[in-house]
Amino acid sequence: MTQHSLQQAADAVLDSTVGRAGGAPGVVAMATDARGNLYEGAAGSRELGSDRPMTVDTVMCLFSCTKALTGAMVMQLVEEGLVGLDDAASRYVPDIAAIQVYDGLDADGQPKTRPPRRAITLNDLMLHTAGFGYEFFSPEDLAYRQAKNIPTLIANTYEAIQSVLLFDPGERWNYGCNIDWLGKVVEAVRGKRLGEVMAERLFAPLGMNDTAFVITPSMMQRRASLHMRAADGKLTPVPDLVLPQPPEMDMGGHGLYGTVGDYMKFIRMLLNDGDGANGRVLRAEIVQRMSQNGLGALKSGGWVTTNPALSNSGEFFPGLSKSWAYTFMVNDEDTPTGRPAGSLMWAGLGNLYYWIDRKNRIGGFWGTQILPFQDVASYPGFVDFESAVYRTLRR
Repeated sequence: MTQHSLQQAADAVLDSTVGRAGGAPGVVAMATDARGNLYEGAAGSRELGSDRPMTVDTVMCLFSCTKALTGAMVMQLVEEGLVGLDDAASRYVPDIAAIQVYDGLDADGQPKTRPPRRAITLNDLMLHTAGFGYEFFSPEDLAYRQAKNIPTLIANTYEAIQSVLLFDPGERWNYGCNIDWLGKVVEAVRGKRLGEVMAERLFAPLGMNDTAFVITPSMMQRRASLHMRAADGKLTPVPDLVLPQPPEMDMGGHGLYGTVGDYMKFIRMLLNDGDGANGRVLRAEIVQRMSQNGLGALKSGGWVTTNPALSNSGEFFPGLSKSWAYTFMVNDEDTPTGRPAGSLMWAGLGNLYYWIDRKNRIGGFWGTQILPFQDVASYPGFVDFESAVYRTLRR
């Protein structure tokens, strides 16, 4: 692969994604091998209608791209023998034992609940098999929250994750606020806030200076605004839509702000079996364990929205078998983009997408700030970008 041909192919994808009618306001994309970035690009603007161009050091709300970083902090605890994945989560965060299973509505239309058949383990939380959901993907969770006056998850409060289980632990895969609970486990064991733990044990060894739960003044100056896409396709910037600063709780599932360049350092660490630029983050066998399907016979799948303003209904590569690792989606078969079976990926609500291909030691990240999720312009742009990387790689 020549760097020049990748530069041309990827630049063309970015330019077309922001240049076409109804396209993304701005995008940052990068690709890396185990040694360093092969491509860095930015196109468009940080806010539609502003003269602030999107740059490679633009700060974005990472949303669920936060999850893998929290997962790495849990796996450090496993590596050090401080927790076991089969441990009951209530051993570290007793409040989780009080969470009940949703059992339909009573005659007055109020939610009924029952105790779960077994305790939630750390493994359940890592694999999204504990029973938790998200209110914007689950009518039951939404109804329960409304009946019990539980705040939305993006309130970034501890109360917000104390909702309801949609099924008994271990029964199936369902995407939800599991990783926020794991952040509380990390805090309980380390005796510090999750953001402090990450700063010491992840950001410092990786040189990630622009990633945090609390946006620094320097980061704020480079922050891209979120945009809302209406049903007619029109985009409107929402510059005031920012997660609570400072947050009441460091949300391990969605709370970080950061740059794409910083995230590439995390992806590279996983391509390098746990080695970071300034020191080792995880042992090689732990990274190997993080990268394998943990679901057994269960499968991960798509999602159905209950809030079309936040997310479209969708699925990655429908028809392809997909499972789950600690804490990534695994494609069990090769994807049409060129990603081999057994690779890792996930995403963030604002239309951020990444993949980690440990077989070819290639990874990439596509960052925009648009709601709803799986946007009509940004998501196809990501697919085209990844395809361009593999196409030029194979030449």
